[in-house]
Amino acid sequence: MLLPRDTEDLVDIVSAAAADGTKLELAGGGTRSGFGAHRDSRIVSLRQIAGVIDYDPAELVLTVRPGTLLADIEALIAAEGQMLAFEPWGDAGATIGGTVASGVAGSRRVTAGSARDHLLGFTGVSGRGQAFVAGAKVVKNVTGYDLPKLMAGSWGRIGAMTEITLKVLPRPRQTVTMVARGLALDAAYAAMARALGSNAEVSAAAALPTGEVLLRVAGFAPSVAARCAALPGLLVGHCRLEPMDDAEAAALWQNAMTGAHVGGSVRWDVHIAPRHASRLIDALTALAIDWSMDWGGGRIWIGTEATCDGVRQAAAQLGGEARLVQAPAEMRARIGAFHPRPPGVSRLEQRVRRAFDPADVFATGRFGEDADADQFFV
Repeated sequence: MLLPRDTEDLVDIVSAAAADGTKLELAGGGTRSGFGAHRDSRIVSLRQIAGVIDYDPAELVLTVRPGTLLADIEALIAAEGQMLAFEPWGDAGATIGGTVASGVAGSRRVTAGSARDHLLGFTGVSGRGQAFVAGAKVVKNVTGYDLPKLMAGSWGRIGAMTEITLKVLPRPRQTVTMVARGLALDAAYAAMARALGSNAEVSAAAALPTGEVLLRVAGFAPSVAARCAALPGLLVGHCRLEPMDDAEAAALWQNAMTGAHVGGSVRWDVHIAPRHASRLIDALTALAIDWSMDWGGGRIWIGTEATCDGVRQAAAQLGGEARLVQAPAEMRARIGAFHPRPPGVSRLEQRVRRAFDPADVFATGRFGEDADADQFFV
């Protein structure tokens, strides 16, 4: 394992790899190393490129190095009554670099967006072994190409970030989860759609196979109280609502958001139009699936023991996409992690990647064919 200490070390490592044909895999905390196929490459850990560079709570901007632990960042900004503008999640040891590079989007994605929407700028090293800067350390920036949108969710395929500038927001003074219980799938979707489309400003909506529908309301306490009081009336034709204990709600949100408790040795992350969520789950009954649903039905975690690509095929028939996030090694070698792209999109993504990495330093084979390797839709 290679452990660069700074940008200069990383430039030297990548330049040498480009010259001798070595494949490099960028890593943070290694918490998502099981995503994608087995690969024969040298690991470049960015854990030593860590620490806070600048944090200005008044300007709502944070600049850090990629090896900084996500938990440390969240603790730092929570002490100032703030939070990251997107909703991050990750296992113990997850770094901010890995979180951004994997394009994490938590339950608030439906109202707040994902990591790519709040990455203001970065410095990085391309596959050419050249340091470069993109974006800016300000919230308002319209100069040049929007390279942060490419870097977030690229899984280290176009370069390594050495500094990351993110937008932060004030943390809500109060957060309440309202729950409906015992709902069938169609009723769950209808309730989530009604709540998200109402003036109650619901910030997240999720559903679980045990029949719970979770609705999150956050903000100043008087506003939260008024909106929670209004929600039962707004959903009177759909379900009964009641407030949920914070500890119980936290566990259920974690399940809906991360899919960590979905059963089965094979796990899929499906992105689909929410109106088709119940149809997808019904179509997969034969695979004996477990599931959890986030983003008002727009993301469905599917767990199964079936090692075929039936989940992907069913999602595609409904206009969705399915990523293979966990599976036995044999299945990961046979079925690509990312949903195949249309030929035109694949060619464009390949051209973009090779503009940054013409020597294929970061093309390790982790994600199968190069043309399908980069993810920009999260």
